[in-house]
Amino acid sequence: MSQAMSNSILSRFPQLRGENISFAPGSGGLGRVVMGAGVIAIAACGLIGYFGPADVHAKQALAAYHIGVMAVMAMCLGALFLMLVFHLTQAGWPSPFRRQIENIAGFLPIVYAMVWPTIIAEIMVGGRLFQWLTDAKDGNYLLNHKSFWFFGGGEVGHGSIPFPTFFLVRAVLYGLIWTYLVTRLTSLSREQDTATDATPFRHARFTSAWGMLLFALSTAFAAFDWLMSLDYKFFSTMWGVYYFAGAAFSGSALTVLILAVLRGKGKLEGVVTHEHFHDLGKLMFSFTVFWAYIAFSQYFLIWYSNIPEETAFFLYRSNYWAWLGILLMLGHFIVPFLIIIFRGVKRNPRLLGAMAVWAIFIHIMDIYWIVRPMVYSQMPDPPHGPLVGLTDVLGITGVVAIFAGYLIVRIPSRELVGVGDPYLVEGLEHKNYV
Repeated sequence: MSQAMSNSILSRFPQLRGENISFAPGSGGLGRVVMGAGVIAIAACGLIGYFGPADVHAKQALAAYHIGVMAVMAMCLGALFLMLVFHLTQAGWPSPFRRQIENIAGFLPIVYAMVWPTIIAEIMVGGRLFQWLTDAKDGNYLLNHKSFWFFGGGEVGHGSIPFPTFFLVRAVLYGLIWTYLVTRLTSLSREQDTATDATPFRHARFTSAWGMLLFALSTAFAAFDWLMSLDYKFFSTMWGVYYFAGAAFSGSALTVLILAVLRGKGKLEGVVTHEHFHDLGKLMFSFTVFWAYIAFSQYFLIWYSNIPEETAFFLYRSNYWAWLGILLMLGHFIVPFLIIIFRGVKRNPRLLGAMAVWAIFIHIMDIYWIVRPMVYSQMPDPPHGPLVGLTDVLGITGVVAIFAGYLIVRIPSRELVGVGDPYLVEGLEHKNYV
C-alpha cells in the first residue's frame, strides 16, 4: 500500500495508530518459557510411560502425545480453512483479524512435523497404537483386503511387517500440501502490505480455488490415516467430515480467544468490534451444530446397519467410556448451542471468549475419546490410578503449551492488522443487521 493511501486510511480510521495494532519490541518473551514447559511436560510423559509402574504402559504415553498433536493440528487446519474460504469468497469483514488466523495456521507445518515421532516410533516397534502394524505379521482377513492402503501392495501374514510405503507417501503429501498453502497465502498477505494494487490478493484467491479441493482431500485422508486406522477394522465414510467439523469449530474458537485476549490487553480497540465477534460467534454456533449433525449421522448409520466391524467402535466406548460420550453430547453440542444462540453472548468478547476456552477443551476431549480407548482396548479392565491420569495430562498439555507459546511469541512480533488489505475499510466499517 502506498504511503499516501496509508496516511489517508489512518486519518479516516485513527484506531489504526501503531500502539493499537502492534506491541512494543521484545514482547512475547513469556512464550519461550511456555514452550519450554511444554517440552518438559512431553518428556515427563514419555519417562512415566516408558519407565513408570506396570499400570502405565508406554503406549499410553504415545497416545497422550498423539491426542495433543491431532487436537492442535485440527485447530491449525480450521484456521487454514478460514483463510481459504475468506479469500475464495472475497469476504471483507474478517480483514481486521486476518493476521490472527494466519498466525494460527502458521503453526501447521510445525505440528505436522510433530506427527512424525509417532509414525516413526510405531514403525520401529511394530505398532502399539496402529493395530494394523501389530497384526500385519500374523495376518488378518480384513487387513489383507486393506493391505494396499497401508503397505502399497506388500503381503501380510508371513511373520514380518511389510514397510508401510503408501502410508508414508500419503503422510509426506499432506505436509507438502499444507505447508505450501499456509506459506503461499501468508506470504501473499504480507506482500499486499506494500503492493500498489490488489494483485497479491487476486493470486491468493486463485490459490484458494484449487487449494480448497486439496485441503479437503488431504484433511479427510489424514484423519483416516492417523485416527481412524488406530482400529483398522472400523471404517466410516463420514470420518473425514467429522474431523473437519471439529477442526472448523476449534479453529473459529481459537480465533475468538486470541481476539478476546488482545482486546483485554487494550489492542485492536475500534478495529475488531462487537460486530466481528458477533459473526465469529455465528461461525462457532454453526460449526457446533454441524459437528453434532455429522456425529449423530455417523452414529445413526452405524447403529442402523449393525455391521460388527463398525459397531465395535461405539460398543467399547459405551461400555468403558460412557461418561466421556455423555460429556461430548452435552459439552460439544447442547451447552454451546444453548449459550451461543443468544445474540448478547455473541457480541460480548468476554462471554464469547469464555465459550471459546470451553470449545477448545471439549474439542481436545473429542480427540481423547477417539484415541484414548484404543490404548487398553484388548484388556477387559483398563488400569486406573493417579499416574494414568497424569500421563494423559502431561502428554496433551505439553503439545498445547508448545502451541500456546508459539502464538505468544508470534502474535506480538508483527503488526496485528494487515494495513494493506484491500478489504480493510470494508472490515472496519462492518455492521451486523441480523
